[in-house]
Amino acid sequence: MAPALPRTVRAVDTDQLLDLEQEAAAYGFSQRLPVDWLQEHLATEATHHLFPTLVHRLSHRPEVSPQWRCQLLLTVRTGEQILGLLDVLPDTFDRLPETLDDASKKDIVNRIERAVSQREWAERVLTTDPPPR
Repeated sequence: MAPALPRTVRAVDTDQLLDLEQEAAAYGFSQRLPVDWLQEHLATEATHHLFPTLVHRLSHRPEVSPQWRCQLLLTVRTGEQILGLLDVLPDTFDRLPETLDDASKKDIVNRIERAVSQREWAERVLTTDPPPR
């Protein structure tokens, strides 16, 4: 039986998040962001947060099932916090240290609920601040 979905939030630094995203890419998980996009846009010294919200089961891929679909609160170079999604193996999530108190977790979940999506943010940034030629 799969472990129960934890009702907690975990904090990770940018390097840890990139490792999680690379693992998701290596396993071919459907919810992840491109590592090169993250390297370009994440604040290097920031803390990001993962909040498991659903158990994702893949009957056709039992070797990587279940996964926990996490909402991500990402801090980008502009200082804004945006929403992303990331599928994580339960054992991988469990290895992340528990560092936040209950009040901080509630605050983060509230910020997740108000955050604009990565797609919305990227569309806004690319249309208002086009890259140099």
